[in-house]
Amino acid sequence: MANTPDRVRVRLPEISPRAYEHPADRGALVALRSLRGFDEVFKRMSGLFNERALRLMFLSGAVRVGPTQFPHLYDYVRDAAYVLDLDEVPELYVQMNPKPNAMAIGSQKPFIVMTTGLFDLLEAEEQRFVIGHEVGHILSGHAVYRTMLLALIQLAARVAWIPLGYIGLRAIVAALEEWYRKSELSCDRAGLLACQDPDAAKRALMKLAGGSKLVEMNPDAFLEQAREYESGGDARDSFLKLLSLMGTTHPFAVVRLAQLHRWIDDGSYRRIIDGDYPRRASDRDAKVGEEARNAANSYKESWERSEDPLLGTLRDVAGSAASAGGKIFDSVADRWRGGPRRDEGANGSS
Repeated sequence: MANTPDRVRVRLPEISPRAYEHPADRGALVALRSLRGFDEVFKRMSGLFNERALRLMFLSGAVRVGPTQFPHLYDYVRDAAYVLDLDEVPELYVQMNPKPNAMAIGSQKPFIVMTTGLFDLLEAEEQRFVIGHEVGHILSGHAVYRTMLLALIQLAARVAWIPLGYIGLRAIVAALEEWYRKSELSCDRAGLLACQDPDAAKRALMKLAGGSKLVEMNPDAFLEQAREYESGGDARDSFLKLLSLMGTTHPFAVVRLAQLHRWIDDGSYRRIIDGDYPRRASDRDAKVGEEARNAANSYKESWERSEDPLLGTLRDVAGSAASAGGKIFDSVADRWRGGPRRDEGANGSS
């Protein structure tokens, strides 16, 4: 594959992942990051997956990218780490697999895997977008939390025989899948920040839906598909949409493109490129309750944009949940940290 001429990309020093994270993703992550020692617990328990064995599997059965193997991909992962100011450049492996896919794996030392199906599907700048997407997962800590959450799901499955255990397990899994899907929207934004080519990002998402024949596709028509999907039909369509999401970890391609287009259109992407973004030093000051409210409000806003009849019934619920949920999360976070209760006075009495 011919490499396109390089160009200068804006570096984003000390960028906090909160700059690009979807509100629903960010709310969950801020809550986890705020709990003292929780990251360390996650990392220790994620050892259940035997990360060392997983890395050895790819070391022996895939091609590790470097200066003499897929050198342009090596440049892309180094560039993405540089632009997003990642402390260490992650390893990247290319695996023989016709199914287009890429993933960030591990907790102690996360690495990236790209299949040949995805490599062959994408052109140079589109590959930059995908690699930046995966670097975003690593910067956000998604690889750590995903590994741990998968371990928890496996452990929970062992007690599924308990009465109502399966129902409880499905509720947990459904919640985790919803967070997982929102984390994908976050890292589409990270991928765009890394490649800094909106057209390439959109092309990559279109190809994930329709294959390599880009000349046969049109971004405006694809966005129209997204609007039709989001507007919904009757209540039967609404119900079928919910069913279609069960068991999925990635949003549909039209939804991803529409979300990324909206993020660009509202000026968020441009503000970050211009240097207006939160730094990592401010992460410790992020308020769990505020992020919970932002998450609930993001759902409410998306439902207000939709003409879907089922979602219309949930708008007011989301608005009240935003305030109540924020107070609950603040209270839980204070108790975990050992801080004073919000209903206590300055002297500590109730």
